This record gives sequence, structure tokens and C-alpha cells, in this order.
Amino acid sequence: MSRSAAFGQERPLTWVDRFGIWLSARQVQRWIREVRGLRVLDVGCGYRASLAVHFAALGARVTALDLALAPDLAQVPGLVAVEGQLPNVLEGQPEAGWELIVCLSVLEHLWDPELALREMYRLLAPGGLLLVNVPSWRGRRWLEYSAFRLGLSPPEEMDDHKRYFDVKDLWPLLVGAGFLPSGVRCFRHKFGLNTFAACRKGAP
Repeated sequence: MSRSAAFGQERPLTWVDRFGIWLSARQVQRWIREVRGLRVLDVGCGYRASLAVHFAALGARVTALDLALAPDLAQVPGLVAVEGQLPNVLEGQPEAGWELIVCLSVLEHLWDPELALREMYRLLAPGGLLLVNVPSWRGRRWLEYSAFRLGLSPPEEMDDHKRYFDVKDLWPLLVGAGFLPSGVRCFRHKFGLNTFAACRKGAP
């Protein structure tokens, strides 16, 4: 069954959600020196698209993509809001159209993450950077405990998870999508609860 709402659309974010978003944003910023003028695609950006809005405020040309997006995003200068079901909506986007693609806490919700990664590779300009964050198998225990026992995370988000990714799970998918091993950095993140990857297209 396909999900019917974007993250943050139907209920306010908890402090656990916000802390996780902040940690992901910090890791993303470590890989980017300057965003002004960059063409950025935020895949599965969430209903409020907070990172995409931040990039747009810094002068990037941003496309924010998710199942549903807040109406007021249409008024944000430098930001284009695109609604659609992942990964199908990626197929309609222009090839090599972005220099930076961000995909945070999205692949675990997809039945076919391999297809999504292949599409993101196609959409990335030569020399462009893809940044991916996913929950690890170690993180699964904390996420489910937080959601189902403590009520600190949305239980519907955990029930929508299709898989989890350690480095050994994510790395082959990135190489299978087209990235050369020399261009892939894949490592544990968020105290080992997540796996993060930075992938440069066409790296020597």
C-alpha cells in the first residue's frame, strides 16, 4: 500500500523528529562548501521542506519533491514545489538537471529503493553530489521503541518502513545505481542509528 501523506503533514513533529532532522542537516552541511547558485533537488523533503527552504534562502535553486507539500512553499523565492509519488515522480524530471541531490530518511519507505537510486543517478549532473541518509538495523530497535512504546515518534512512519540499511546493505545499491566505488563514501551516522552516504557522479 502506498502512503497517503508526507512526513509532518498530519501531525506536528516531536522533539525526537526535530533532533534527527537537525543531525541530518548538520551532516549534509559538512559536504557542501557553498550552495549559492547550486541546482538542488530535495527528494522526499517532507511536508514543510525545511532543508529545501533553508537552501533557497542561501541562494540555491531548489526543487522540493514529496507526496504532498505545504501550499505556502509556492511563495518561497528560488524554490519549486513538485508533488508526486516516489519513485515514479522522479521519472518525469530532467536528466542531469541537478548538481546536488539530497535524499534523507526516504529509501526505507520505498518498495523499490534501487529504482529510486538509479533515477537519482540519472538526474545528477556530471560531478554532482548525492547525499543519502537511512536508518540502520541498529537504529530499527530505537526507532520502534520510541514510536511504539514511548510515543516519541510517529508510529505510522515506523509501520511504513520496508527495510533498514547498514553500510553493507546501502553500498551495493549505490554502486548498482551507477556510482563508482571511488566516488562513494558510506559510513555509520547518528550514533550508529543511521547510515549516511556521499556519492560523487563520475568520480575518477
